[in-house]
Amino acid sequence: MTIKVLIIDDSALIRSLLTEIINQQPDLEVVGAAPDPLIAREMIKQKNPDVLTLDVEMPKMDGLDFLERLMRLRPTPVVMISSLTERGSEITMRAMELGAVDFITKPKMSIASGMHEYSELIADKIRTASKARLIARKPVVANGSGSGLPAVGNPLISSEKLIIVGASTGGTEAIKSFLMQMPSDCPGILITQHMPAGFTQSFANRLDGLCKISVQEAKGGERILPGHAYIAPGHSHLLLSRSGANYVTQLDDGPPVSRHKPSVDVLFSSAASSAGKNAIGVILTGMGKDGADGMLKMKQAGAYNFAQDEASCVVFGMPKEAIAAGGVDEVSALHEMPGKVLQYLAANSARALRV
Repeated sequence: MTIKVLIIDDSALIRSLLTEIINQQPDLEVVGAAPDPLIAREMIKQKNPDVLTLDVEMPKMDGLDFLERLMRLRPTPVVMISSLTERGSEITMRAMELGAVDFITKPKMSIASGMHEYSELIADKIRTASKARLIARKPVVANGSGSGLPAVGNPLISSEKLIIVGASTGGTEAIKSFLMQMPSDCPGILITQHMPAGFTQSFANRLDGLCKISVQEAKGGERILPGHAYIAPGHSHLLLSRSGANYVTQLDDGPPVSRHKPSVDVLFSSAASSAGKNAIGVILTGMGKDGADGMLKMKQAGAYNFAQDEASCVVFGMPKEAIAAGGVDEVSALHEMPGKVLQYLAANSARALRV
């Protein structure tokens, strides 16, 4: 079945380029290209597209205002077309909160040699968006207290245990939901979210302002502390390493692994080697199988692993593959995941004290 795409962008050049890229794919078809959201509204009614690509900054109506109205009145999978600027990345993070499925950065017109690879990326994101489950967004309350969740309570366990998280499509919101419920004494958290360079810093800054814990983009060499989360930068793999008695972050500028950089498999595999039974693995919504092999290694090394359930995933790809590979101990709805992780930590802490 052909996936019908409507392009919304005020740049005639971008509309033309995206139309050419998308129409090259046998399963994709551009059914319209609108220069602004007002024209797009009429085209949506006429063409009934399966997926929209939407620029964030346009005349007559801001892309975010249009997205918010669209998700309220006629929910449709949206892939944002973002610019690689600080403002562009901040707007993109807001778009994900409003319900956009994913985003792609505007092509660099001068790099013709890389256009084929870029074309495949655009096509993959549109295909993924067409299958995505649109999830209603709840208002964000900054510095969530994590009330009702068990306290970790034992500083020894908090400093020794680590939570290792991987996600892709839909993951920015899933990670936010997970971290906002984490108490300030939770174990250190390492996160790999598939995201290009230039966006992970804005993502970390946004989360840092919303959560009780401290959230930062990993720079490499940081000592991993309780109550802190470290997000893989878009340009490098994030690994867990040891330095004497301490856990530390490590960055690797190597090639993509499992088609991704940063790769969840790289993070999970390093956690298996460096932390063993002290790690708790969490795999969230995302397309593909990145993380499945690494999570199995974590389980074989003694870690206890959680996967997000299908009903709460935007795309049940990565969790499904991890479950199929045998690396998952427990499947949980996203809203219950923080509590279950903390309950496991509390029970583990109690067992350690009894021993």
